[in-house]
Amino acid sequence: MKIYEDNNLYIEVEKSEIPWLKIFPIKKFKELSDCDELTREKLFRVMLLIETEMIKYYKPKKVNIAMFGNYLPILHIHVMARFENDSYFPEPMWGKKQRDVKLDLPDFDKFKQGLLRELSQLQ
Repeated sequence: MKIYEDNNLYIEVEKSEIPWLKIFPIKKFKELSDCDELTREKLFRVMLLIETEMIKYYKPKKVNIAMFGNYLPILHIHVMARFENDSYFPEPMWGKKQRDVKLDLPDFDKFKQGLLRELSQLQ
């Protein structure tokens, strides 16, 4: 589900038990080094903003950031708030499930509203 888009990039929500967003440049690139400087800078600014907002709102144990692109060979960045009691921690979300849990996290829509407000301030 897409929650944000501008001239350079868009942000999607990954369906998961944890807060997990994916950032895609509008123009399709295979690698980060293929990006023009403006797109690369915007990707990093948005990635850091999402990380900061996740830390403030969710207070996770750790924020994971990943750029694999093995299955979807276009550049995109995963930003995930991780918790000691999530189903996979300390494994990556693609790793071996450690336990079955139902996390009790603050409302995602409230997080999204705050994030969109902050994104509107970015140049």
